[in-house]
Amino acid sequence: MMESFWSSMQIELLNRKKWTTRIELANAIFEYIEVFYNRKRRHSSLGYQTPADFDLALTRQLTPA
Repeated sequence: MMESFWSSMQIELLNRKKWTTRIELANAIFEYIEVFYNRKRRHSSLGYQTPADFDLALTRQLTPA
């Protein structure tokens, strides 16, 4: 799973721009992981849902009515 993540990040973020400073790169990686990858990007292992949508559905399923 990690190899798939690193491959996705390489293609979707790192190969698209030349970074001038380490801070700029670190901020871009943080934003990619926390904003895009964890919240918006759909994952095949989650039934093509975003992690946020998957967590919400699981919480609703486990919460008694």
